[in-house]
Amino acid sequence: MSMQADEDFDEEELELYEHYKFVIDKGQTPTRIDKFLTDKIAFATRNKIQQAIDAGAIQVNGESIKGSYKVKPLDDIRVLMGKPPRDTEVVPEDIPLDIVYEDEHLLVVNKPAGMVVHPAHGNWTGTLVNALVFYFQNLPEMKGNEGRPGLVHRIDKDTSGLLVIAKSEETMTHLASQFFRHTIERTYLALVWGEMEEDEGTVVGNVGRSAKNRKIMDVFPDGSQGKHAVTHWKVLDRLRYVSLIQCNLETGRTHQIRAHMKYLGHPLFNDATYGGDKIRKGTQFSKYKTFVHNAFNLLPRQALHAKSLGFIHPVTKEKLYFEAPLPEDFQTVLDKWENYVHFE
Repeated sequence: MSMQADEDFDEEELELYEHYKFVIDKGQTPTRIDKFLTDKIAFATRNKIQQAIDAGAIQVNGESIKGSYKVKPLDDIRVLMGKPPRDTEVVPEDIPLDIVYEDEHLLVVNKPAGMVVHPAHGNWTGTLVNALVFYFQNLPEMKGNEGRPGLVHRIDKDTSGLLVIAKSEETMTHLASQFFRHTIERTYLALVWGEMEEDEGTVVGNVGRSAKNRKIMDVFPDGSQGKHAVTHWKVLDRLRYVSLIQCNLETGRTHQIRAHMKYLGHPLFNDATYGGDKIRKGTQFSKYKTFVHNAFNLLPRQALHAKSLGFIHPVTKEKLYFEAPLPEDFQTVLDKWENYVHFE
């Protein structure tokens, strides 16, 4: 049997971190998984193991299991947790950064879609943090956020746009406080399926992990689960089968915009995780289907961009505001929708 400690904060990005991996020997006798893991993991108790199983944080051969499951030969067991292991060493990498603003206390970067924000299981290199560590050599870390120097917030791998990075502990503390008090101004642009009934509105609904699929978030409007979440939205352009909207976050929950838009029945265009990678509105004509699939190919990700970021400078107390234009893939697809609905 082999054992290794592996690992895998975007308020928008959901993840579990892999702490242990066990590949079971061929001669293993059937043993209840809670007993097996209690014996193998230091300081683990059967109660804690059972809680982890109930939360879907222990997987066998890529699937969640029940507490009565018995370990069999060749089983691949992964133990996942909500926080990363604390022995993470970030390797500096010379990766270009799109720096929008920089002074001695902080910087603002425009992250391209496809770039992971920090090293994690399956993405040890090529991340924004790898680039930041190379650029600065030394950056502060928040408690409970080890291995993510300078990060105060995050955005998904496939979401483009603005992030503020702290250069000092003082800056990090002040920025974290602004995020906690929801005084940070953040505007996102999203292309969603369908036309909104109103010109603007607000979604209020707790966002929490789905019981059916631990990789996605559900909305609980009755407040029975999850965390309080508020998204204000406004229609910028109606394109018959899709709409360009602006979203302002009052809170910053994991996958908040993506989950709230799905809850409204308007998932983000090409958001595979929340059902936006299929034709949700429109005709059955082959020409239309071809057009949409071509748009999917041009924008192979959810159509979400962190357009603006405003906050009070932690040291100078000056109000700072930044904007990032739509990236080429998003702008190209938006232009094509404009042409399709107005000129076809």
